[in-house]
Order: sequence, then structure tokens, then C-alpha cells
Amino acid sequence: NGGMEHTARHLLYARFWVQFLYNIGLVPNKEMIWTRVSHGMVLGSNNEKMSKSKGNVINPDDVVNEYGADTLRVYEMFMGDYEQDAPWSTDSLRGCKRFIDKVIRLKDKVNRAKTGYTEKLETLIHKSIKKVEYDLTHMAYNTVVSTLMILANAYDEVEELTIDEYRVLLVLLNPFAPHIT
Repeated sequence: NGGMEHTARHLLYARFWVQFLYNIGLVPNKEMIWTRVSHGMVLGSNNEKMSKSKGNVINPDDVVNEYGADTLRVYEMFMGDYEQDAPWSTDSLRGCKRFIDKVIRLKDKVNRAKTGYTEKLETLIHKSIKKVEYDLTHMAYNTVVSTLMILANAYDEVEELTIDEYRVLLVLLNPFAPHIT
């Protein structure tokens, strides 16, 4: 897993060593790497490759200082298909910050005396869990975030949440936003 050039070179080196180790009887399989996934590049907002000479580099430290690490993580996963290049968008980054802020605000709607799922939210919760699980295993991270945004919006529309309803959102969001969850 990595960038195109990076994974191609490592695949070559790894296959060489695994086949050598197989030939001398130290490993049981001739092939040890079954899939290779190359992630896309984050491009500048002008759709060009980021570089210092072009002046379109985004410093992640600056983003973390202004928006928080969880916002940066969520945005990186939300940018688009994992294997495709995607341009940087500060507007979309701000949208992810609003989503994170909404998740934090939703805790104020939690009625700690109530458990389980309400009838109004139960179907959406189960569909969200199923979709997130599927999308995570298929590296469709952008649609995971989209599903969680839809769930948070539905939560925002009700008067109160049960502790279990809120917990589901936090558990599903945890791989992307570990600090707030």
C-alpha cells in the first residue's frame, strides 16, 4: 500500500526476497503478497502535483493547528476515491470541521437514562453500520465519511438521543477521528 512508484518498487524487492527465501526452504509460499493498492495523490487546489517550486504545498501542521488532527484525518478520507488523485479544497476541509463540531455538539442531546435505539433512527443506524463495515473492507473511505455525515444529520433532527445511538456514531467514526471519539 502506498504511492504508485513506492509500491511498485517494494513489490519487486519483496517478491525477489520471498522467492529467494522460498527457494532455500525458509518460507512456505512462493508468493507472499497477494494484492497491491496504490493510493492517489493529493493535488494542489489547481489540480497540479503539489511542490514547493509551484507554491501549492499544504503544510499538515498548519492544518492541524487551525482545524485539529481529527478534521484533517476525516478530510483526507473524504476527499475522494482512495486510489484516485484528488485536489485539495479548503472549503471541503471546513465542511469536515463542521461535521466534527456537529458530532461533538450531539453529545448534548444524549439522554443517559435511555438505552437502545428509537424507532425513528433504528433502520438508519443498522443500514449505516452495514454500509460502513462494507466500505471499510473495500477501502471506500470517502463513502464511510458520507454515511456518517448522513447519520449525524439524522441525529441532529431529533429532540434527543439514547446513549446507544450516540455510541454507534462514535464507534463508527473512531478510525477516522480518534481524538474526539
